Amino acid sequence: MARFHRRTCIILLLFILFICSMMMALKTLRPDRAGFGDPFGLGLLPELQQQTTLLENKHSPLTAAKGDSVTHTNNLHSVALNSIKTSMASVRKLEEELPSPNYNFHVFYYSWFGNPQYDGKYIHWNHPLVPHWDSKIANNYPKGRHNPPDDIASSFYPELGTYSSKDPSVIEAHMQQMRSASVGVIALSWYPPGMADENGEPSEDLVPVILDNAHKYSLKVTFHIEPYKDRDDRSMYSNVKYIVDKYGGHPAFYRHKTSTGRTLPMFYVYDSYVTIPEIWANLLTVSGSQSIRNTPYDGLFIALLVEEKHKHEIHRSGFDGIYTYFATNGFSYGSSHHNWPSLKAFCDSSNLMFIPSVGPGYIDTSIRPWNNHNTRNRVNGKYYETAFSAALLVRPEIISITSFNEWHEGTQIEKAVPKKTGQVTYLDYKPHKPTMYLELTRKWSEKYNKEKEQWLL
Repeated sequence: MARFHRRTCIILLLFILFICSMMMALKTLRPDRAGFGDPFGLGLLPELQQQTTLLENKHSPLTAAKGDSVTHTNNLHSVALNSIKTSMASVRKLEEELPSPNYNFHVFYYSWFGNPQYDGKYIHWNHPLVPHWDSKIANNYPKGRHNPPDDIASSFYPELGTYSSKDPSVIEAHMQQMRSASVGVIALSWYPPGMADENGEPSEDLVPVILDNAHKYSLKVTFHIEPYKDRDDRSMYSNVKYIVDKYGGHPAFYRHKTSTGRTLPMFYVYDSYVTIPEIWANLLTVSGSQSIRNTPYDGLFIALLVEEKHKHEIHRSGFDGIYTYFATNGFSYGSSHHNWPSLKAFCDSSNLMFIPSVGPGYIDTSIRPWNNHNTRNRVNGKYYETAFSAALLVRPEIISITSFNEWHEGTQIEKAVPKKTGQVTYLDYKPHKPTMYLELTRKWSEKYNKEKEQWLL
């Protein structure tokens, strides 16, 4: 009997040792700071971390009881829920503060910028200095390439720094800025897959991301087709088909309702004049050999007008409208404000859309140092407002803006900040805020909407 009691005690002692060992092992697996009821990952929410610490300090491990632990958990749960509610309220407040998008305001947008973090190197910020075509003149100006981040190919410096167009936070910021300006449509600079301008890299894979982010802000996207290699009637048909097939079903894909009631995608065609009218007519007239008319890929094709003679060529080519792009009043026939009334009259009589392009100024001497004579000073926003005023006088259906972020030519309305380096002092928007040109765009968008109501009376 005594032997049995001794054996039982040994087994019981071993069992107690086993339980103690397990408790110690489990203790080492838990973080030292964790108390019962701590929600997992709370430290990832900085706004909650300070409040959590205060709560923990009120509950010493030596005195905490089960009731205290439950109270602690409930308090944390309440803090988390309040934080989520506050965050959602902030999003709703932001939506309320942003003006409605104006789908008759189109802004030219470039997604060709890159930096080492996202692209392994700088792209476009390090644009080379373009030599003058006359070697005698070229010899009087510097040569070489810019050296970011302090020396960039722009006379202004972006608030976002030398960003990459691939950076999700940059895309988000751009969409928010455009929406804050009451712009409705992004005219996205576009090259076919695998192609780019001579200083850039292919960026077609960014289109889905831009469309998705545009949709979040109720913006639409149209395509500004660049003069890619071998652009002609056949390749244009193929590329328009590609765009419509791939992106036509996206809710952010822009379609314009015409006066006849049709709803069609719109395509801006940059440097359209370098292709002869006969080639365009193959694509854009009903009888053309590569006709896109009355097919699922039909659209509104808008040609660039630079010289006065282009208006007749554009009409013969079968285009649906013209735009002027350049933000340099007096630089070309098309960009000269005093020619817009006659251009609008021609378009009205020829069943064409007239889309004047307004801009805040122009300065491209960071990449074309010999082109100072074409600089257009911003005059603290007066130049931009003068352009808008001239555009509204001709009562256009659409106004295009050059540009959101063409930094090389100094036409951007994107936020810019003062910056000075050892070699360069950048221009800025002072005495106004970095948002100045976004605010002016919003002002004129609202003015356009009010005046348009009067036009329709």
